[in-house]
Amino acid sequence: QKGETVKKMREESGARINISEGSCPERIVTITGPTDAIFKAFSMIALKFEEDINASMTNSTVTSKPPVTLRLVVPASQCGSLIGKGGSKIKEIRESTGAQVQVAGDMLPNSTERAVTISGTPDAIIQCVKQICVVMLESPPKGATIPYRPKPASAPIIFAGGQAFTIQGQYAIPHPDLTKLHQLAMQHPPFTPLGQTTPGFPGLDATTPTSSHELTIPNDVSGPIV
Repeated sequence: QKGETVKKMREESGARINISEGSCPERIVTITGPTDAIFKAFSMIALKFEEDINASMTNSTVTSKPPVTLRLVVPASQCGSLIGKGGSKIKEIRESTGAQVQVAGDMLPNSTERAVTISGTPDAIIQCVKQICVVMLESPPKGATIPYRPKPASAPIIFAGGQAFTIQGQYAIPHPDLTKLHQLAMQHPPFTPLGQTTPGFPGLDATTPTSSHELTIPNDVSGPIV
């Protein structure tokens, strides 16, 4: 039944669990509440993922069971504290929890956040999330955070013979608006001269709730959670 799994998770954990809308390749799950409720919700999600892995292996030829993997979305300004001096903190978290933890080097598109990937058993993941939360509460984000929001998967665009085409199924469909933009782009230099900084983002709210944690999950696995 659609929504039953996440409803049960909300009721049993006491946390607010919100799953972003949209037909994106991945969606964001935001978990808000007291730390105990957050850990309970993460635990339930990790166990659900393990259940799905077990179910997918029943008719599979794969012999080794893949680990459960979650991807957290963390403000880039907090990643230094998570990594620690010379990688000491992340090494300590890996060794004490048995989970694999990787912090992405680049920021997620159009944001000031980075992905932190955690892999392991559900128990290792929940212990790892607890330690990451402690670090994040001790080192709040600096400055404004521009949150990562996945963009819908758009059809590829091909420029050929001065005309723009979008791919729909097996066909290339002429796109007059994009053709005009393409032709204008070919006639005029870029609007921002090289070396000029891009304008800032006024009006961004720098305050983010400390007891809110996000993770991104591929859209094809968010179905079982919802």
